Amino acid sequence: MILSKLSHVDGDNRPTMVDVSDKPVTQREACARSIVRLPAEVLSQVEGEEIASKKGPVFATAIIAGVMAAKKTHELIPFCHPLGLDSCKLSITIQGDCAVIECRCKVTHRTGVEMEALTGASVAALTIYDMLKALSHDIVIQDTRLVSKSGGKREFSRDV
Repeated sequence: MILSKLSHVDGDNRPTMVDVSDKPVTQREACARSIVRLPAEVLSQVEGEEIASKKGPVFATAIIAGVMAAKKTHELIPFCHPLGLDSCKLSITIQGDCAVIECRCKVTHRTGVEMEALTGASVAALTIYDMLKALSHDIVIQDTRLVSKSGGKREFSRDV
């Protein structure tokens, strides 16, 4: 079986990192979103835009974890190029019974930052779960997705 249409498989059907050396250096941006559904016993602990737990401020800690994870994406995903991010910003808002995490990454490089944004949003969601699991195991991490990307060969934007 030949999978030559896949970008991370070479002509001999072996996994490989994509060679981006011929791509132009441009400013590239990506935004990813993760949603964490919180049960009533957790929502009752929300004060303003934060939850104070025994482990510390939940959302502030999740933002730090998300930025750290985005910066280390190439260490987690085998064929991601190491990128020196120009910017990584996370926000967490309460919308109904959900914590909505947005991770926006920016880089000037030959390759995009979608995986960094997705990793940042995902790890922030996992951090929220970890810090709140003592209150409930009914927390649900759902709907992690790319919201937008720009600056590369293909632009993308999803109405969310």
